Amino acid sequence: MTQDYIQKCRAILDTVAAQEAQIQQGAQWFADSILAGRMVHVFGSGHSRIMVEEMWPRYGSFPGFNPIVELSLTFHNLVVGANGQRQAMFLENVPGLANRILRNFALSKLDTALIISSSGCNVVPIEMAELFQQQGIKVVALVTQEHAAQSMSKRADGKKLSDFADLILDTGAPVGDAMVTVPGLDTPVAPGSTVGGAVLINCLKAETAKLLTEASRPPNVLSASVVVGTDRAVSLFEAAYDEHAHRLAKLYEKVGTASYVSGE
Repeated sequence: MTQDYIQKCRAILDTVAAQEAQIQQGAQWFADSILAGRMVHVFGSGHSRIMVEEMWPRYGSFPGFNPIVELSLTFHNLVVGANGQRQAMFLENVPGLANRILRNFALSKLDTALIISSSGCNVVPIEMAELFQQQGIKVVALVTQEHAAQSMSKRADGKKLSDFADLILDTGAPVGDAMVTVPGLDTPVAPGSTVGGAVLINCLKAETAKLLTEASRPPNVLSASVVVGTDRAVSLFEAAYDEHAHRLAKLYEKVGTASYVSGE
């Protein structure tokens, strides 16, 4: 079983490697937003939250990304009862919720967005992408193409995440996501989209860091003290978090109804 899963993961890596041009294009859009002082909005419901947190904040990552994580859509560990999985799966298909989420931010055409959804068929991620595009914001969609192609959209008009994407990246996982067939068990186990998704996220991150550095704006990367020393690690963490706050402030300052605080 272990060797079977690892072999399939190697095939996923090949699929990701074949998308180098698309990865570089997405990274260029991300770098442009970050250099403009804006942010890349990263959203995923359900287990796609894993990819949001893989992008930022964690070791080897840097500010410039706005992780949009709704607990009502991603809080899985209770499974049943209050805040259970049934509610989360219901809410990620409620029309209008994406609009309520984005109402909290003052968006700009200088922003970009990364929307993660393995099936590309749940309503909230689809509406997120649609709303970003309506604001003139480029959308990169991270999906599992084989699975998405054979899945039915939960949206009334049948449209999927890919219908509102300027660029599509494929995790390389199979239909149904689970990749290993156990003898005597009629349902496969061990999904692969997390593997492909995490590799894509970190390829995007590395390419974006390269572009920022080449533009003489090297990012403040969260780094371990065993690599850069304690003082340098503390300095980088503080600088990165402060930069994130400064970028985020722009998304709140003039949001919605004007006040004497926001100015004109």
